[in-house]
Amino acid sequence: MITQIQGKLVEKYPTHVVIDCQGLGYEVHISLHTFAQLGSEEQIKLFTHLQIREDAHTLFGFATPSERALFRLLIGVSGIGASTARTMLSSLEPLQIQTAILSEDVKTIQSIKGIGLKTAQRVIIELQDKIKNLPEMEEIQLISGNTIKEEALSALEVLGYPRRSSEKVIDNLIQSEAEASVETLIKAALNKL
Repeated sequence: MITQIQGKLVEKYPTHVVIDCQGLGYEVHISLHTFAQLGSEEQIKLFTHLQIREDAHTLFGFATPSERALFRLLIGVSGIGASTARTMLSSLEPLQIQTAILSEDVKTIQSIKGIGLKTAQRVIIELQDKIKNLPEMEEIQLISGNTIKEEALSALEVLGYPRRSSEKVIDNLIQSEAEASVETLIKAALNKL
């Protein structure tokens, strides 16, 4: 199996790139997340997944091994093929998908084009334990910060504050205070709202 590809970037599009490896051009399908991470360098390296079907051999490329690992988990879910998994990685950052799965946020996963309620629920049920056990997933500790953010936003909504303005205040507070609890975030937000 082809696990990575390194070479000269010949063509770059939001859906795919062409990489020249010693005179041989490889078309590699990418997500928008990977596209955004590709600079204007001539030499690039992508971590790949090769999908072999009767009618095609398709090479998918990812900026990081953790994005590739998440892609592989997603295509293992019944009802999610490679193009749907790529759409998911194009619609949300890998960390957002991880967070949504771990916090059982069906609405976030369902907001992705082509993902219905049942598929979103299946993704959460099938991947929740697998996501936790992946050694190469990046900065899982950020997820707890996002959970704290959601709890603080929910509390402010219950108190009658609009979510949009609350979210801006909470985001600023989280950036300034690295280790804030839900209570301190709510108290600080009430002073600023």
